Amino acid sequence: MRRNEFALTMPSFLWLAVFFIIPSALIILISFRGSDSYGVLLPVWTVKAYQSLAGMHLMPVILRTVRLSLYTTVICLLLAVPAAYGMSRMSRRMQNILLLILVVPFWTNFLIRIYAWKVLLHPDGFIKHCLVWAGFLDQGATLLYTEGAVLLVLVYTYLPFALLPLYSAAGNFDFTLLDAGRDLGSSTLQLVTRVYLPGIRQGIINAVLVVFIPAMGSYIIPEIVGGPSSEMLGNKIARYVFVDRNIPRAGALSGFLILMILLPSLVSLVNRDSLAKGRKELVQT
Repeated sequence: MRRNEFALTMPSFLWLAVFFIIPSALIILISFRGSDSYGVLLPVWTVKAYQSLAGMHLMPVILRTVRLSLYTTVICLLLAVPAAYGMSRMSRRMQNILLLILVVPFWTNFLIRIYAWKVLLHPDGFIKHCLVWAGFLDQGATLLYTEGAVLLVLVYTYLPFALLPLYSAAGNFDFTLLDAGRDLGSSTLQLVTRVYLPGIRQGIINAVLVVFIPAMGSYIIPEIVGGPSSEMLGNKIARYVFVDRNIPRAGALSGFLILMILLPSLVSLVNRDSLAKGRKELVQT
């Protein structure tokens, strides 16, 4: 039995090892190496990269990265949870049509879609003219190169990733439980908070992970639609690699970003194990 389980999990483990564990370990090792002014790694071990990061006042960029990632995750959940519920209650034909509409944008190159938003948010773009015409913005207001523009494009990019796991969880939810709760006198708010949301709990956790983690490492979106005041950690890492040619410093900041990304995953794993343990104890009693 254990051999069968080992054989089934080995391909996934090899995939994680080759494309995640080994590259992450190499990044950490590079962060402890020295380098010359041309970016060539030297055969010496040092902690200068971490010492230089400590004195570079990166806290505003770190806080901005975490803030934008959290805002993106929360907004995606607020939009995706009711959308997933509505999709799961539709006919199979309508569900397939909506899923197709959801997937079609992925047929277009990611960079093209981001540049399309840059055109839309341009001072002479369609969105700016509509908001000015409706009286929501002044003629001199700027939509592009702001944190709001970065947040908008982040939500647009990662909303489908939040919707898909929530739609899958909603499809496996027993909606007769809502009818039973309604018959017992529960209000709509009670049905949502005590029946529906706990029933799709795993889908919510998966949605949080697939949105928050890539949002933390975003580079292209703040680079194209953001400005100097909207830089995220991914932009700093790219600058250390391509402009400063300081590979160890980029590795040190990448290691810090990996640690920040792993924390939600570890919390989710511990929470899932405790939940499974609690269910097992409840069954035994």
